[in-house]
Amino acid sequence: MSDAHGVARDQLRAFIERIERLEEEKKTIADDIKDVYGEAKGTGFDTKILRKVIQIRKQDKDERMEQEAILDTYLQALGMIDLPQDAE
Repeated sequence: MSDAHGVARDQLRAFIERIERLEEEKKTIADDIKDVYGEAKGTGFDTKILRKVIQIRKQDKDERMEQEAILDTYLQALGMIDLPQDAE
């Protein structure tokens, strides 16, 4: 086999091994996160709400405000919430 093929093979092997290590780290971190949610649940926190809070904190303010406005519009259209008094 030529040196070029050997180098390509070595690079490929290095990439695969790095990905495998990172996948293992990702699994470990996912397990750690699961444990933290379990601790929070054990102290009485609602984990669904915690997950929602995490999701919201990842958004920037404008994105969050836009989504909340759209959600309010949909809920109003379905009669699930009342229109604000000044909007009527």
